[in-house]
Amino acid sequence: MNERIFRDFPELKTVDTREIGSDRTIKSYVLRTAGLKEREARAIERYWPRYGLSFKDEPLDLPALFGNDKPVVVEIGFGMGAATAHIARTRGGYNYLGLEVFLTGIAKLLNIVGKEDLDNIRIMRFDAVEVLKHMIVDGSIAGFHIFFPDPWPKKRHVKRRLIQKPFAELLARKLVKGGYIYCVTDWQEYAEQMLDVFDSIPGLKNPHRGFAPPIPWRLETSFERKGVAKEHPINEVWVEKL
Repeated sequence: MNERIFRDFPELKTVDTREIGSDRTIKSYVLRTAGLKEREARAIERYWPRYGLSFKDEPLDLPALFGNDKPVVVEIGFGMGAATAHIARTRGGYNYLGLEVFLTGIAKLLNIVGKEDLDNIRIMRFDAVEVLKHMIVDGSIAGFHIFFPDPWPKKRHVKRRLIQKPFAELLARKLVKGGYIYCVTDWQEYAEQMLDVFDSIPGLKNPHRGFAPPIPWRLETSFERKGVAKEHPINEVWVEKL
């Protein structure tokens, strides 16, 4: 099934480029391979032409992409997409660019937004680090959502975590003044690292001076339910660009 999709939509086959991305030290993803089911393949075939974007080494024209001047929020790693669709549905004053490499999750989100005719979402299957560096203009993004990124819990793997100073600096550059970064994790030590990293970035401010209270418009994710079942604390981090 995957090969059929890759044949029809070759832009979905590659999730990063060695040449363009050779200078990066952090990847935004761990590539999970899973075969698509027939209904998932049909969702991609039906809705990708409307909602999908190809990676190009050139800046995105966001107003032209969405057909309006609404502020744009980028979600990095939307998983199965249920929370993404919920936020886009309930916060219609924003446009959303979802970045994910898990093909099944992309198919599921496409199925939701396509059936509901949501027009404020676009989706790309590519490494977020490269997308931000090469396609997103500085000072153009209203917010970033990063929900339950891989915690890389083993000490020798901590360096693989997404939220580190170079990536936080990249996010800050892309934000408009007053824009925000909103992260959620069920890994306590990673949550504390997030606070420390964002606190070290000039121009970012934590209005809560610690963890943020739960944001009511964020839908509980499957990763969150697994964390709660293991009695992990759910910590939310919200910082803003001065």
